[in-house]
Amino acid sequence: MNSEMKKQSGFTLIELMIVVAIVAILAAVALPAYQNYTKKAKMTEVAAATGTYKTAIEVCFQTKGIGCTLANIISGAVTKGNVTTSVSYTGSDTAYGIWTISSYPTADTNLPPLKGTATGDVYRLTSSTEADGAALTWVGSCPTATTADFCPAN
Repeated sequence: MNSEMKKQSGFTLIELMIVVAIVAILAAVALPAYQNYTKKAKMTEVAAATGTYKTAIEVCFQTKGIGCTLANIISGAVTKGNVTTSVSYTGSDTAYGIWTISSYPTADTNLPPLKGTATGDVYRLTSSTEADGAALTWVGSCPTATTADFCPAN
């Protein structure tokens, strides 16, 4: 008879516990960072929604000048996907003004929400005051304190 024991291969319980502990520590560090990246990406989606209206305003301003008004650009708030965008204007048919484009996540129950953003999270794009022959310059901002860290750069 062969009374020798076969050598068993595999991991001991302590080795497996060490691996689980290391994975848990890595997950605890990575998860908050991932959530921040996700919120930044969602706020970038909100900011990108202003681009269409910014371009339309610039084209209208370059072609019509002082006659470019809100009626030439948009009527009310427009919702596309998960983002609602609205435009306001301080000028008139006879006076130059400042354009403001605001976009925010939609609180529509029929659409999946933007994860990590609240409906109060607004991205606002504001133009310089219009002037004859001058190009418009734009400044983007996130007026709510909760989005300050996640506000896309201009």
